[in-house]
Amino acid sequence: MKWRRLKMSDKHARLLTGERVYLRPLNGEDSELYYQMFYDEETRWLTGTQKHNTKEQIARYIERKAGDDSSVLLLIALEENDKVIGDIAIQDMDRGNRTANLRIAIDKVEHQCMGYGQEALLLLLDYGFGILNLHRIELEVYAYNNRAVHVYEKVGFVREGVRRQMLYYNHEYHDVIMMSMLENEYRARYLL
Repeated sequence: MKWRRLKMSDKHARLLTGERVYLRPLNGEDSELYYQMFYDEETRWLTGTQKHNTKEQIARYIERKAGDDSSVLLLIALEENDKVIGDIAIQDMDRGNRTANLRIAIDKVEHQCMGYGQEALLLLLDYGFGILNLHRIELEVYAYNNRAVHVYEKVGFVREGVRRQMLYYNHEYHDVIMMSMLENEYRARYLL
């Protein structure tokens, strides 16, 4: 995986670049885009999102995240046309214990099952373990999101447990699967 310094000559500043996607920071101009992503019905279901936010709340959220040194929030964009297809974040970083949480969302069905999410995950894992010097990256995924579970396991995340009936969504309770990857597991899999 490659990472590079922000390059202002690009249409958008790129933090991490892969073969088909790149990850870039959000800026004030992305508020409307992020708001639209936030209200995609399929994305809300897959991420278990229940909260409703106004455009102003989204803009303030982006502004807060820009100054938050315990998280890295990035948009996932296609290399071929700069189209934003989702977001990914390392958050809740605990520098003392070198741990963090990861989340990702691909916003439309036509961009899912194309390998974009996997590529974005690998870019951010490389950044998290390499640049941020994390030892453990964890995530949670809803048990009904089988595609995401498959991708996380394929990338190397290990199931640690289940939080039973943690989410109440659409008149039903759903389990949450807890997964993690350790630095040495990442290095053994991707750096040899």
